Amino acid sequence: MSRILVIGGTGNIGQHLVTASLNAGHRTAVLVRPATVAPDSDKAKLLNSLETRGVSVVYGDMNDHGSLVAAIKQHGEVVISAVGHGRPEELDGQIKIVQAIKEAGDVKME
Repeated sequence: MSRILVIGGTGNIGQHLVTASLNAGHRTAVLVRPATVAPDSDKAKLLNSLETRGVSVVYGDMNDHGSLVAAIKQHGEVVISAVGHGRPEELDGQIKIVQAIKEAGDVKME
């Protein structure tokens, strides 16, 4: 059983990746920016549902290199990025993820 970290796991595609990971029996975590989770929001309800199903919610930010590396080291033998790549800031986020994976060490990227 692998430790899977899904970045972008609350998005449209990411939710399906999280579900597939859980269904495959993997220990699954999602990286979430704390500022984007208002207490009564749909995102908060989704996170609560995921936690009930055994998902670990990890708070961090792609723009905070230290928190990204820490999340990958602690939760990701395999890192799946469901972050978009069509806009310049999304591509920049993907680059930051790759840099953090390289620093974290022994990790697979899907």
